[in-house]
Amino acid sequence: MRVENKSSQFRVASAVFNLLNPIPFGFFVAVLIFDIIYANSADVLWVKSSAWLVSMGLLFAIVPRLINLYYVWFGKSRATLAVKVDFWLNVFGIATALVNAFVHSRDAYAVIPDGVWLSVATVVALAIGRVILAWQNVSFKEFGHE
Repeated sequence: MRVENKSSQFRVASAVFNLLNPIPFGFFVAVLIFDIIYANSADVLWVKSSAWLVSMGLLFAIVPRLINLYYVWFGKSRATLAVKVDFWLNVFGIATALVNAFVHSRDAYAVIPDGVWLSVATVVALAIGRVILAWQNVSFKEFGHE
């Protein structure tokens, strides 16, 4: 077993990252579900709810991505390829979620089908990133640094 003396700043950033990182994914999955329900029912409640959810997901995505940006690109140790790919997939997913937020600002049925496809792209990008990290057995606790 290796004992490491990590700074308290790293521990706080790691705790914040681990706390906030899964939240946007949950919001974006809910947006996808609500968009699919809306496409099949045309009940305005679902599209308005998904507009709020995508906005909240974007708000919760800011802090973990900034922490991840620092540790992947400016940290002292080198990030693995899996961590870098996950970073770019998250950037792509958040960019599509941002476009999706603008699409959801439209009137009711004008959201369909663009909102559904953007929701699918967002969820798939974030899910692939998580699968790649799991496949490479990368620990979120250490941001992929060895």
